[in-house]
Amino acid sequence: MSELTLTKTRLFEGIWEGVLKCSEGTRAKPRIDVTYLGEPVQDVSVDLADEPGLWRLRFPIPKESISDGVQTVVITEHTTEKRLDTVSFIAGEALAGDLRAEIDLLRAELDMLKRAFRRHCVETM
Repeated sequence: MSELTLTKTRLFEGIWEGVLKCSEGTRAKPRIDVTYLGEPVQDVSVDLADEPGLWRLRFPIPKESISDGVQTVVITEHTTEKRLDTVSFIAGEALAGDLRAEIDLLRAELDMLKRAFRRHCVETM
C-alpha cells in the first residue's frame, strides 16, 4: 500500500482544495473520507492530476459547520483511517487560546477510534 500525503492548495468560495501524493506513484485512485461531527461530507471529489501519483481532492465546506465556536472537518484515508489533515474554523466570541481547537481535534480523533474499535469488534465476532 502506498503512503499518502495531502497538501492544501486553497480554500476558495467555500470549496477546500488539496493535492494528494502517493509515495509509490500508483495510479490507483485513493479512497478518502471527509467528515464533520462524525458524518460524511457530501460531494467529495478525487480526480487525477496532471502528474502520475498526484490526485486533486475537492469538497465543499459544510454550511452547518459555519457556526459559533470551533468546528473541525477531518480528512482521512479510507482503508487505514489515517488522518491526513483537518480543517478548523473558529467563529463567534474570541476564544481563549487554542485549547478549544485542540479539544475539538481530540473529539474528532476519539470518534474515529470509536468507529474503528466497533468495526474491529464486529469483524472478530
